[in-house]
Amino acid sequence: MKTVNEVSKLTGVSIRTLQYYDSLGLLAPAARTEAGYRLYDDTALERLRQIMLFRELDFPLSEIKAILDSPHFDRNDALTRQIELLRLKKERLERIIALAEDMKQKGDTDMDFEAFDSKVIEEYAQRAKEKWGGTPQYEEYEQKHGGETAEEQKSAADEFMELFAQFGALKDKPADSPEAQEMTAKLKAFITEHYYTCTDEILYSLGQMYAAEGEFRTNIDRAGGEGTAGFVSRAIAVYCGK
Repeated sequence: MKTVNEVSKLTGVSIRTLQYYDSLGLLAPAARTEAGYRLYDDTALERLRQIMLFRELDFPLSEIKAILDSPHFDRNDALTRQIELLRLKKERLERIIALAEDMKQKGDTDMDFEAFDSKVIEEYAQRAKEKWGGTPQYEEYEQKHGGETAEEQKSAADEFMELFAQFGALKDKPADSPEAQEMTAKLKAFITEHYYTCTDEILYSLGQMYAAEGEFRTNIDRAGGEGTAGFVSRAIAVYCGK
């Protein structure tokens, strides 16, 4: 765990900005000390890196939050698209530098503004946003959460993680046990009520993501104990008849 001061020194993000991100529900600390000071773990730092990458690409904070909170957010896909956007941004900057050098060295009087054209970057960014947020599930999620405060969204997220804590208490039972299947039905109902209509197909896909290496698995195992994410994934597979 790192304190807010340590995170600020490590990342160059000011303490005030980190506090602001927390108030928006964009980057919550993993825990707090008894005195109320924020503490950040590796999962929080990874989310901060994603935020910083999106900010480097001039994404508004509201869009960054919507993308990162989307149940269908794929870290590897996001990185692929971020790299491409950064490459396009780099190429544009190199063209502007070359233009400035020509203007200095040659006294170039040709009124060429092509180097400043950002249309390609904007078009690619728009396609990326549509990819991240263009599904019916994402639109339903936005409709349900668009008017909520950060505190209300955090409350729903806490309730969601509490479900995994309950799964953790059952993980020594078989995945097809009545208790595990009842919890799976409860999970499906919660997703439908708070996020988007959760079909068996969507639930099964979520189960696969929960068990894969990454932020989902880390957070679920933190809530319910080591092995909870794998147990939830198996219980979902049984529930969905896979």
